[in-house]
Amino acid sequence: MEYEELLEKAHKEIKPAERCERFEILKVEGHIEGGKTIISNFFQIARCLRRQPEHLARFLFKGLASPGEIAGDRLILIRKISSKTINEKIEKYVKKFVICKNCGKPDTELAEEDGKLFINCLACGERKIV
Repeated sequence: MEYEELLEKAHKEIKPAERCERFEILKVEGHIEGGKTIISNFFQIARCLRRQPEHLARFLFKGLASPGEIAGDRLILIRKISSKTINEKIEKYVKKFVICKNCGKPDTELAEEDGKLFINCLACGERKIV
């Protein structure tokens, strides 16, 4: 087989991942199982926000007052929590750790220096401690 044919075959066989626009806050998808809340698209949410899943998970654990764990590509919260409440906490995370306070753009990155966390804006150059 030629390279082009192999490439086309591979594209057909690969399940397309959910994509997000330039900046989009995905809504949580999941379910309640017993006394646990399982968010099945957690890694996709973190990827669209361009943040480490562990950082977002720690914020949610604290903000929702619920212990939990990352299991595979899912987030498991050890408590029943509505998706509306989780989405509100994710929006608070975005306002605090993603959106630049100066220019309002989501083109930021987090950097840790000397035990302090900074948000650096790639659009306007603003640098603030969070």
